[in-house]
Amino acid sequence: MGNYLKRFIRLIIGLFLYALGVVITMKANLGFAPWEVFHWGLGNTIGMTIGNVSILTGLFICVLVVLMGEKLGLGTILNMILIGVFIDLLLSLNLIPQIGGFFLGALLLIAGLFTISFGSYFYIHSGFGAGPRDSLMVALKRKTNLPVGLCRGIIEGSVVLTGWLLGGPVGIGTVLAAFGISFCIQIVFSLMRFEATSVKHETIDVTQKNLMKLYNRQLTQK
Repeated sequence: MGNYLKRFIRLIIGLFLYALGVVITMKANLGFAPWEVFHWGLGNTIGMTIGNVSILTGLFICVLVVLMGEKLGLGTILNMILIGVFIDLLLSLNLIPQIGGFFLGALLLIAGLFTISFGSYFYIHSGFGAGPRDSLMVALKRKTNLPVGLCRGIIEGSVVLTGWLLGGPVGIGTVLAAFGISFCIQIVFSLMRFEATSVKHETIDVTQKNLMKLYNRQLTQK
């Protein structure tokens, strides 16, 4: 049970750091990352906060990937909910000032991407399932047999275009975030000596079964 508690704490830390990184990149004021362009544009159109739009988008994606044959994990569900909650909370606290210049904005953007990368490390390391958007990328690859990089490009290109048409802020930061995040994740994972492919993610039903086994084992030991 203790191991599951450590993994759960790792998951929550990862989701909070991810949300913090998203807010930092937004405050860089150079253009939002692809998904945030969409969330912001849609939020302004329908009158919702960016965090709530993130949650609704995640819910829609979860339903879609289930219909496409993918299984969800506990981490997938909490990713869908908590990142949006944390984003709105951090924006409401307004602890991070918005930057006005390109140089300082670029530095803040890089800091945000590294924060997201550390969040991804903790989140993936917990092994509770991929995020909704990553699950969509995997589902699209399985259905189309296209390269995973192309699938990601199709998805993110679509959300950027839609978000831009809805008034989402697109700029040089959007391009830097789209291409820079992979390099930042690679650096962080190397520093932490972490191999993401070595993690075996649990689906919700597997997590439930394992927790029941641990619970029954503790009962028999009493």
